[in-house]
Amino acid sequence: MKHCHTPDALVDDIIERVGKHIVLGLPLGLGKANHLVNALYQRARQDSSLTLDIFTALTLEPPTAPNELGRRFLAPISKRFFGGYPRLEYAQALKEKNLPNNISVTEFFLQPAGWIGCDLVQQNYTSINYTDALDYLISAGVNVITQQVAPESSSAPLGASYSLSCNPDITVDLLDKRSRGEIDFLMAVQVNRQLPFLGGAAIRASDELDLVLDERAYDFALFMPPHQPVSYADHAIALHCARLIPDGGTLQIGIGSIGDAIAAALVLRQQSPQEFKQLTHQLQCAASWSKGESGPFKQGLYGLSEMLVEGFVELIEAGILTRTVNGYCLHAGFFMGSPLFYRQLQALPQNKREQIAMMPVNFINDAYGHALGSEQDKRQARQNARFINCAMIATTDGAVTSDGLENGQVISGVGGQYNFVAQAHALKNARSIITVRATRKRGGKLSSNIVTHYGHTTIPRHLRDIVVTEYGVADLRGKSDAEVIAAMIEIADSRFQESLLNEAKARGKLPQSYQVPAAFCHNTPERLHSALKSGFDSGSLKHFPLGSDFTATEQRLSRALTLLSESAGANKATATLLRCGLSANQQQYRDELARMALAAPSGVKEKLYQWLLLGALDSL
Repeated sequence: MKHCHTPDALVDDIIERVGKHIVLGLPLGLGKANHLVNALYQRARQDSSLTLDIFTALTLEPPTAPNELGRRFLAPISKRFFGGYPRLEYAQALKEKNLPNNISVTEFFLQPAGWIGCDLVQQNYTSINYTDALDYLISAGVNVITQQVAPESSSAPLGASYSLSCNPDITVDLLDKRSRGEIDFLMAVQVNRQLPFLGGAAIRASDELDLVLDERAYDFALFMPPHQPVSYADHAIALHCARLIPDGGTLQIGIGSIGDAIAAALVLRQQSPQEFKQLTHQLQCAASWSKGESGPFKQGLYGLSEMLVEGFVELIEAGILTRTVNGYCLHAGFFMGSPLFYRQLQALPQNKREQIAMMPVNFINDAYGHALGSEQDKRQARQNARFINCAMIATTDGAVTSDGLENGQVISGVGGQYNFVAQAHALKNARSIITVRATRKRGGKLSSNIVTHYGHTTIPRHLRDIVVTEYGVADLRGKSDAEVIAAMIEIADSRFQESLLNEAKARGKLPQSYQVPAAFCHNTPERLHSALKSGFDSGSLKHFPLGSDFTATEQRLSRALTLLSESAGANKATATLLRCGLSANQQQYRDELARMALAAPSGVKEKLYQWLLLGALDSL
């Protein structure tokens, strides 16, 4: 192991050891060694005799606002959440369309919706399951891996061991293959004391690291996306899902507002089972899944998740994630989250943090044998598994779309979703649960996310299992096409049920006599609000159930801006908000107006912004 004092010195060593053709592997998401990557990028940019081929996933870029109101909200937040995060220069070059010819970037998972319209990224995207990423990197001839690592303690920067912390996901398997002589590459790391030291397979001996940049001047703030507000629909989905989780089982959940809501619903079920039962009764959950569970967890759950999301920390602290496997209550492959999440992770008592094992993704994402666990042991541990993932669109025949549009534009990537769906079919008593909001609104136009067909599929219909919307649970596994289509229409928004029903009958997929049961003929937002209002009134349901680093004013603004975004471009919807804003009590929203610099608007344009914002706030 050689210590370097600057990124440029480390780059000198890389070139000296591997030559002028660098095939660089970067971990997914948070674990990228940004200073090292930028130094390599700049060296290749300045020296055209170098070739730099970057292979990675989820390149993180701070968010940008699509309009003036968004910019007013985002500007101060960007400083708080992303001010200390060094941007990756290759990403900026891709956005500005000036990536040098001797540099290439290939990704197999994109920051959601972040690269729509960027031709080079769309062209170089490679669609693979996350479990195939290891072999993909090896076949690409990777000869350098760079990654952030956490030192054993802040007082011992030259400690005997390091943690891969947020990203052991592929690196562990690469290092193990190298130790067996199966592959060869250079391991160059950047120590960052902002990362929590986590155990499991993430702990690596110092002699596995070839080059180390360990200077406090290069510690940097982690990428910290704030929580998104949880809607009534998200809470309804979560309450349905929470009834599907058996005590003593295995749980995986994903990132985002629905994942936050699911964790909060499980905590409510644990701590206030009567209120949980009351809310699910008001939501009519039993109409589509009569055998749901609502009691507290006595045996506890075991967490098995590609991503360690914030909700898992809540489940640990609530005494829900208590079933252990080999001494661990949670195995995960990588993590990323809000500032609050990082603080909670750091503040976990040592005995609880030691129950989190960061593992390679190929250990987590399938049920088959791995160097760290036999197939028999994994199958025994993963009892009654429930793997919960989100989708954008579901068809009435049970196929789902999560990663792209039917025109071929990639929104994000397949990642591990297919792996978990397949694993659910491979394990005894396991189920795959796909959540999808029943509708979406763009430009003031409402559309159904339950459709007859869609021109792009992530999970095919032959792997259909359970689909959950805010209106119920569709149990699709082993059902006929007619049964599946009927179940999907039952959990669609009632404003679209008739057209879905007519299309199915026209195709001969449903009997002409079939009618939507009365229990599902009132699938409307109004019914959701009525069913869940008592939960919001009591504080059991919240728009930020896991907490937030937003101020109370910013929390209200984030919800109002979401409403404005849905209405943008629609004259009727905009006019309605303007009328509402004209009659709103400005004094009631003085803090929000001040935060958006609209308390004393200058000119007609700012006055219109003020009215729109007031209208959105008054409509919450």
